[in-house]
Amino acid sequence: MQDVGLSIARQDIICAETPSGPCGFVVFGASGDLVRRKLLVSLFRLFKQGLVSEHFFILGAGRKEISDEQFRKDTEQIIIEKTKESLPQELDSFLKHLYYIAGNYSDISFYENIKNKLAELGSTHHVGDNTIFYLSVPPFLYPVIIELLGSTQLSCQPNMKIVIEKPFGRDLQSASELNKSILKCFTESQVYRIDHYLGKETVQNILMFRFANSIFEPIWNRNYIDHIQITIAESVGIEHRAAYYEHSGALRDMFQNHMLQMLTLAAMEAPISFEADSIRDEKSKLLKSIRPFKIDELDKSIIRGQYGQGMVDGKPAVSYKSEHSVAENSKTETYVAAKMFIDNLRWKDVPFYLRTGKRLSSKYTEIAIIFKEVPHSMFASIGLDDMPANVLVFQIQPREGIMLNFQAKRPGAKTCISTLSMNFKYSEIFSTEMPESYQRLLLDCMLGDQTLYTRQDTIETSWKILTPVLEAWENSDSSPIEYPAGAESFPAADNLIESDGRKWRKISE
Repeated sequence: MQDVGLSIARQDIICAETPSGPCGFVVFGASGDLVRRKLLVSLFRLFKQGLVSEHFFILGAGRKEISDEQFRKDTEQIIIEKTKESLPQELDSFLKHLYYIAGNYSDISFYENIKNKLAELGSTHHVGDNTIFYLSVPPFLYPVIIELLGSTQLSCQPNMKIVIEKPFGRDLQSASELNKSILKCFTESQVYRIDHYLGKETVQNILMFRFANSIFEPIWNRNYIDHIQITIAESVGIEHRAAYYEHSGALRDMFQNHMLQMLTLAAMEAPISFEADSIRDEKSKLLKSIRPFKIDELDKSIIRGQYGQGMVDGKPAVSYKSEHSVAENSKTETYVAAKMFIDNLRWKDVPFYLRTGKRLSSKYTEIAIIFKEVPHSMFASIGLDDMPANVLVFQIQPREGIMLNFQAKRPGAKTCISTLSMNFKYSEIFSTEMPESYQRLLLDCMLGDQTLYTRQDTIETSWKILTPVLEAWENSDSSPIEYPAGAESFPAADNLIESDGRKWRKISE
């Protein structure tokens, strides 16, 4: 396969980036890994780009007793490590907006102290009541913090927002209970359930690609598309997350959120406008159209695996059960492959093959649209009757871009046909570093744009699809199928798609 270069007509670039207005951030779990690696660095990059108002502040809130000065020093260190730049002026200016407050998450006096501090900082930085509460804490603390925010009237102002990290529950019942507790204190318009995958440029570009180009939408249906594959492959294991992962597994950790959200963007109907509720309405409709799994025939539609020992990147890798803090008889799945169907007019009987796994051969994420083969080949008489199908790929990791495979004549012999690939990489075309997904999502939150955030009904619908599967697995005596670390796939997962006469795409660029 040969790559064909792409260029961009610079005069056709249409950009509209709106800077945020005055805003204050209260970050619960401010000393945690996510805050240090992602949130603070992303906010600094937005500040450097002029997309964060001078009238802002960040109030770190946590159990750890540290001073404002220590919080600023810790933040300075991580930003310098992450950005690899010397930015004394911008960084000094940013750090002056950082503060810290310590307390116990279950103590109402902590929230009274936060309330008093917000009044002080709101006046100092002229942000009024424009405040975002960011919950970067373990999920069991969500209801505690939300209830006490409500009890101290911190949630009552219309300009207050709350950002909640996944997981949004662990099944349908717990997700419904969490949503009820949230909506006792906040309105749905104040709630931002964050899925960082939706902040990735290529994921966002699916909507632009589908609905801003008239040549693709007419063929985006069962008449022209044979099947769709969605892959999230990771070469890493569970690392230091055993305590979380043992109670989660791949279906909860990846399928309920990232995988199903990407599925909705690839398959949803055209929204009536590019507005949050219009887009989220169509995503909700799509999820409600997904055919339920047949619980008595699960092995025909969904496969679970668990990595054993093997080799990854040329280095020995231990099995999942040998990871620190993992039970010796653990039945937690680290791999899931599923065949799903959408029962509507556009997608009736088109299979969607989804797979995600840890300790696979490489880190790679894509959505691949595999079109139907040419129904009749005029080249059959000269031995070219088996023509490869056209494939459109949205590459999300490790490098973001879009690729289209098609057939064309090569120079030379009269009947020499080759598969060519039009391969577009964001970093190459735009000559810029790709922004962190959190940058896009945090800016949208400050602007009050919920388009890339998940709504209550889609959360509960996705759990409605997957909870019966989780219950069947938990009540079963069977265990996940072991696959070797570093594998591309394994027989049971291959059979899921090969039994239909198709093959998984290779996990690599």
